[in-house]
Amino acid sequence: MNSDITILVIDDHALVRGSVCDRLQHEPGLRVVAAAATAEEGIDKTIEHSPDIVLMDIDMPGLNCFDAARTIAKQRPKTKIIFLSAFFHDRYIQQALEVKARGYVTKREPPEALVAAIHEVAAGGAYFSEEVQSRIIVDARGARLAEGPQSRIATLTPRELEILRYIAHGLSKKEIASTVHLSVKTVDRHVANLMTKLEIHDRVELARFAIREGLAEP
Repeated sequence: MNSDITILVIDDHALVRGSVCDRLQHEPGLRVVAAAATAEEGIDKTIEHSPDIVLMDIDMPGLNCFDAARTIAKQRPKTKIIFLSAFFHDRYIQQALEVKARGYVTKREPPEALVAAIHEVAAGGAYFSEEVQSRIIVDARGARLAEGPQSRIATLTPRELEILRYIAHGLSKKEIASTVHLSVKTVDRHVANLMTKLEIHDRVELARFAIREGLAEP
């Protein structure tokens, strides 16, 4: 009887998809049963193959990956989902937890970490990359996003959010002031308001938060 852990890989980037499949296919105890380029195709192939594990990229065109995860959970409740992503924004982590994903692995992890994640999740556990794990709490109630600045970002005004984006891109207060046609003193006041609302008391940490939330992306 074949006891290999069966895997479906869903990623819209052919090179990434092929590389992951090839790496896992050569790993003892693992067997890639199919691959898909879209979430829609991934749902169909999950229903067809009933894999033990679905590895799914988060940022793909077409159907939202979290909606796809909900459909997979309904159609194949025994299939466990591990998300793969180059990003670890709080909003992504929150949605991954909401759809009961058993893992969240960042693409900066070495292949060995992905293999470890698959074995851990297949055995009934959970696996979160270090950057993700630092943002969540796991206790008797399960896994949830830690309370903190991410819950307060919705309180920012459009101007504060705009300035936070420029901070994420590494602009100085003087450069921001010139870009948005405000005085340096006014920008300084907005930055102070940002720190108060987000409960962050260091400009470097403010920049890190902005980058983590994807505000440095185009």
